[in-house]
Amino acid sequence: MAEFPSVPLTIEGFFVLHQVFAFDWRAWRSTPLAERTRILSEAIPLLEEIENDGSNPAAIRSAVYSVLGHKGDLMMIHFRDSVQSLNEIELKLAQTEFYDFLQAKFSYLSVVELGLYESSIKSYTALAEQGLEQHTPAWNEAIGQVLKRQREAMSQRLYPSVPPAKYLCFYPMDRKREEKANWYVLPMAERQRLMHDHGMIGRRYGDRVRQVISGSIGLDDWEWGVDLFADDPLVFKQLIYEMRFDEVSALYASFGSFYVGVRQPVEALETWLDGNLTEMSTA
Repeated sequence: MAEFPSVPLTIEGFFVLHQVFAFDWRAWRSTPLAERTRILSEAIPLLEEIENDGSNPAAIRSAVYSVLGHKGDLMMIHFRDSVQSLNEIELKLAQTEFYDFLQAKFSYLSVVELGLYESSIKSYTALAEQGLEQHTPAWNEAIGQVLKRQREAMSQRLYPSVPPAKYLCFYPMDRKREEKANWYVLPMAERQRLMHDHGMIGRRYGDRVRQVISGSIGLDDWEWGVDLFADDPLVFKQLIYEMRFDEVSALYASFGSFYVGVRQPVEALETWLDGNLTEMSTA
């Protein structure tokens, strides 16, 4: 495999922005009721507007979660087709008076990514057998066709809606680059084997959790972001715990902070501000 490119092929879809805020409860409680009502009458329609991107009213592209623990109070996740669209959402939210009660605690920018280790090895091998030299126009055209077919076949995974699941767990992660555990110097065939075994664990949980992997190399401080959506938060522990025993995680993974939230319908924001959670309707 040494003569093949080290970098596996990837296909990308929606850009993703996570925002975590602390809420200024003291300032909110000291605001007159009439003012709070007016502020919400401005904020809720805007949040409802950005729930989808306009291309498909039935697809939820943004969602709000009540965060557990000290890391924040509200978390928003947004799927969009461009970085500019994500930035426009940030700017629109910043123009509301409701935003004055929010303090940014964390954000994360990434892009939905599917790694194609198996397709990469097959494609590189086939092109080598055809005598095509790497990165020549003919080689690039052939690789482009492979990526096009994969994008078409996996479009639903590349351009997801926010699942209706009650809970969200998000965390960033890296692959290690240490002297005795450097992911990036492993042969591609070995990385492909490790990722295949790793992925088989996730598949066993497919009926209980929806997973969205996004790449963030060059976009944020970690290399990948992981979103897990489930109706039972215990599945987050079970899945991640089992994966810790997997070779690729045990030897080559580093993890950032974990953020867990309870999905809150935008139209019920006032209920959350009164100190109550609202169950999402899945009808």
